[in-house]
Amino acid sequence: MLRWFETRLDPFPPLPARQPPRSLVAFCRHYTRGAERWLLLMALLSTAIAVAEVSLYAFTGALVDRLGAHTPDTFLAAEGARLALMAAVILLVLPALNLLSSLVVHQTLLGNYPMRIRWNVHRYLLRQSMGYFQDEFAGRIATRLMQTSLAVRETVIKLLDVGSYVVVYLTGALLLAASADWRLMLPFAAWAAAYAALMRWFLPRMSRVARGQADARSMMTGRIVDSYTNIATVKLFSHSRREQAYAREAMEGFLATVHRQMRLVTAVNVANDAMNMLLLAAVTGLGLWLWHGDAVSIGAIAVAVALVLRMMGMSQWIMWELSALFENIGTVQDGINSISLPPTVDDAPGAPAAARSGGDIRFEGVSFHYGKGSGVIDGLDLHVRPGEKLGVVGRSGAGKSTLVNLLLRFHDRERGTIAVDGVDVASVQQDSLRAQIGVVTQDTSLLHRSVRENILYGRPDATEAEMVEAARQARAHDFILGLSDAAGRRGYDAHVGERGVTLSGGQRQRIAIARVLLKDAPILVLDEATSALDSEAEAAIQENLATLMRGKTVIAIAHRLSTIAAMDRLIVMERGRIVEEGTHAALSAAGGIYAQLWRRQSGGFIDCDPASASADPSPSSSASTEPEVPSGPAGSRGGGASGENTRSAAESNSDSGLSAGQVSSGKP
Repeated sequence: MLRWFETRLDPFPPLPARQPPRSLVAFCRHYTRGAERWLLLMALLSTAIAVAEVSLYAFTGALVDRLGAHTPDTFLAAEGARLALMAAVILLVLPALNLLSSLVVHQTLLGNYPMRIRWNVHRYLLRQSMGYFQDEFAGRIATRLMQTSLAVRETVIKLLDVGSYVVVYLTGALLLAASADWRLMLPFAAWAAAYAALMRWFLPRMSRVARGQADARSMMTGRIVDSYTNIATVKLFSHSRREQAYAREAMEGFLATVHRQMRLVTAVNVANDAMNMLLLAAVTGLGLWLWHGDAVSIGAIAVAVALVLRMMGMSQWIMWELSALFENIGTVQDGINSISLPPTVDDAPGAPAAARSGGDIRFEGVSFHYGKGSGVIDGLDLHVRPGEKLGVVGRSGAGKSTLVNLLLRFHDRERGTIAVDGVDVASVQQDSLRAQIGVVTQDTSLLHRSVRENILYGRPDATEAEMVEAARQARAHDFILGLSDAAGRRGYDAHVGERGVTLSGGQRQRIAIARVLLKDAPILVLDEATSALDSEAEAAIQENLATLMRGKTVIAIAHRLSTIAAMDRLIVMERGRIVEEGTHAALSAAGGIYAQLWRRQSGGFIDCDPASASADPSPSSSASTEPEVPSGPAGSRGGGASGENTRSAAESNSDSGLSAGQVSSGKP
């Protein structure tokens, strides 16, 4: 029976992942679709339980009066039928109603309902553009997803379940008191009015505090998760105390909202207790006065006092339920501000999937300024022919990363056209477009899953043999076999930690290369693809990169010019424009910017020009990232004390650059 109720509501419905509305009621209604009949059943059961409980008080009062009207010998004969009926209500009807209500609430709704919300919100957030995730803490987004799903559940259930029960119960209590004498109802009516006024004062204040508390809680969680995510940086710079202070600031902000909340609760508790005592005194005194004048029976007084005692307990419960309701409403409203945002990059209605690409890429009059009106990329024209190997050169901030991000449609260009095989990239589904492009970046991030899952991310339907072969080609198979994790998993089953933290930079890069080898996309983007490798591993992998590039259209971004010197064509970017174009030999002989950069290299890297470093505000976590300055020691870009970074340009060219033969062999 439990399993039957647990399977009545699908927690993962195949509904379209649409943008949710921004108003509270519409937002809750949006995420309640499909659960309405179970919520309605829950409300009807709560109403029935309230009616049954009030009827018990009415029967109790009548029972007291009838006891006085009969002797023990005549009582059972006269009242036996009524006693049997109430026994059936007490022993059968109420337990059955409570059982059914519990099954609906606990088995059908409490688990499945918020999971439906999490599932649909998560699916929608995955459609958000890169900028959405770059502007927020990942932990903060996850916290809001979890908080909002539970808050919507609590808001809807409390309104329907608790709301229907309280309304029916209080209405029944007033009618029951009035049935004895209308004057006996007056204290209850006065109490209800005073209680409503107290809630009217309390709940909006609690809602405002709850909204601020939800924001403070997500900020606190975001800061803590940010510290844990970047724990290596924290330890490298010995900033544990700084991170403590950073988290403490957010914790103090959250604690301040808790203190404000508790002050309100204390004030309301004191007022509510005073009102309850006044109600008890008023009903008892009025009841005795009416009984003394023969206006009411002893049974009516017993019922009235019993209702007061019940309502004294209920008033605390109602206050907390309403407080929780408005707290959850505040949480939902806070979540709406983060969740109900339209994607800045979205598929056109009815957009088809992109066909298998032939690798022809065109940028025509493309401009993009991150909404700032100028800068980054201005009027760019570029044609990359099918199978061509294009090297992109330029100082940090020249627009190289933005060029690739626009091709991948992480951002939409502001003017011009970007087409693959003559089809505008904005007219096809984003996922199908990116399926045609393999990307290897310098800052490789792996999923906190097994090595096998990370490599198969390139092509989930690949066989084990194909996966292992890709790892062999990336020179990763041997070290993978020696991996193990804290849970005892080994080899390809070993988990790599968050963002691949348990692996070295070179190991992460080789797994990333294996992933792209397995994907086998017709267009390949390389952004310092071997920069995290040592010289020996890099030289070995360069041969396999040539294999990877064979028959593909390649866009390779590099600061180390030796790695792309033998490409079919090189372009030099400056302030978002192509300022030079040609082969390595032609550009070196021309004596322009490329020739200057080649001469100025130290250890094979372009000197960073600080004046131009701010020209490209491309977010650091996008597909092709370019640090503003060299990032330091071995395993990264930039000058440092490592042997790799102090090599001369000639040495770098001899042990890490692709030979002309390797590149030309990759042409179709």
